[in-house]
Amino acid sequence: MSQSRLRRAVVALTALPLLALGAGQAVAAPAPTPAPAPAASKVTAIEDEAARTLAASLIDPALRARLRTATAETPAGTELAPLAEGLTGTAARTLAAAAARADRSVAAAKGLGADLGPLLRVQLADPSMRAALDAGAAPLVATAGTDEHARTVRAYDTAGRAHTLDARTLPTRPVYLVDLDTAKALTAGIDLLQRELAARGVGSAAPSAPSAPTTQAAAGWWGTKITSVEVNDDEEPWFKGAAEMFSLVSGFGLDGKVRVDSVAMPYLQYDGTVYYPNQILVNWSNYKYNLADVVLMEDDGDTNYLALAQAVAAVLLTIADQGAYIPLVNAVLAALPSSWWTDDPDYVESWYTLARTSTGRLNGARGNGWMTVEPYWVGQL
Repeated sequence: MSQSRLRRAVVALTALPLLALGAGQAVAAPAPTPAPAPAASKVTAIEDEAARTLAASLIDPALRARLRTATAETPAGTELAPLAEGLTGTAARTLAAAAARADRSVAAAKGLGADLGPLLRVQLADPSMRAALDAGAAPLVATAGTDEHARTVRAYDTAGRAHTLDARTLPTRPVYLVDLDTAKALTAGIDLLQRELAARGVGSAAPSAPSAPTTQAAAGWWGTKITSVEVNDDEEPWFKGAAEMFSLVSGFGLDGKVRVDSVAMPYLQYDGTVYYPNQILVNWSNYKYNLADVVLMEDDGDTNYLALAQAVAAVLLTIADQGAYIPLVNAVLAALPSSWWTDDPDYVESWYTLARTSTGRLNGARGNGWMTVEPYWVGQL
């Protein structure tokens, strides 16, 4: 998470043939539309309460030492819930109960099941803080909140007192960050998203990757492969973490009905970094026409996958095949909750006119990223 400035990038890759409509804690002000905002505000509030509880629990020397060791061994973040396991005392018991409760609440806020296990984790805000921590400096605990534009961050000490930190300047005092394990949430969310879309008639049952060919030749199928991709620079404060990305690939299936396939892209995390995933983005054997749309999004803590599936399906099911390809990007973007277009966006960019024969560099319509693609034949063994 936040060793350097991170790009909170949510990129929407959209490939459409016809008209191209561009799309488009302290805690941030709530989104103007009440319906979609609760997931973000709930997760932020849950993390903030967990941070305060953890800070108070660090009065226990054994727990404090365990956290210092755990975050040194796993700089990317250690699970919050297990920290108190095997320890006695009021602080450890309080933390264990609060962490379990927080994990369940986060799962519910994101529309996920309650059986995912620990979802909150803790890490040191920056490796440079390690020396002061090891020297005995009293740490603060904050949350890696969802608002990249926040100017201040609220942190807590062992007495439960709140401290206001500058979001743009790395604190000199050690700070632990309580954050969501977005990789785990993304994996579960993509699976849920695909199942829910399929249940509503706009997706296949196969999770997170292009599914197997249906009526195409048995020898294999054509796909579109991403050979490289980059999201442009956008300075991120010290308390933010890496993005967790996924895409929604949509078009008309072989049965003439709109279909959506979700594809996880967890490698696309930092700005200014070119990634070479060689990942198949589109399986053309699933589509009736030689064109598809892709909306790439980010889960940085606030995405409610169940609500997203319901919203997208409700819009796409109103579109019927008229014997020619119809752009679906506007419909997908129209389905996104309005809170994802404000201070805490989960959509950033659009690419249009992706075809089976598309090759080379495709710049985003909003200038926030690019990708290079090429046709790729997937043959049977």
